[in-house]
Amino acid sequence: MPTSLTLTTELRKIVEPRMDQVLKGVEVTFNQIIETQKITPAELKAEIDRLQDSFNLLFQKWSLEILYTLLLKNTSGFGEIKKILTVNSRTLSDKLKMLQTHGYITRTVTDGPPLHVEYSLTSKGKNTVLLALPLFYYSSSAAVKS
Repeated sequence: MPTSLTLTTELRKIVEPRMDQVLKGVEVTFNQIIETQKITPAELKAEIDRLQDSFNLLFQKWSLEILYTLLLKNTSGFGEIKKILTVNSRTLSDKLKMLQTHGYITRTVTDGPPLHVEYSLTSKGKNTVLLALPLFYYSSSAAVKS
């Protein structure tokens, strides 16, 4: 996306403790899972390897941009997404199909005339982009503090 996500000092005071709380909760949960299930480093590596395809998909050019556009717009047509992102039709079509195939978005066709197609996030898509927000925040706050 063309502009970086920036937060005012007041918003940072609200956001940072909440993200710290969430991250601590994730860390505690992770440690409990490791302890109770006696997961070995090799088993953890296997789990991480299974995630690799998802990460590769999400970090391809346009994937996150499409998902965040749909997060902000709720639903959007092909032409609107194309205009917002200034991406060519072929690339957008391919990315939308791929995101739909992997369960991140839904495609709804309304009979016309004219035929109308809208895209929206699935709960998997919404949760994925919400989980990625701290990465954006921390990467942009590191730049601000440097």
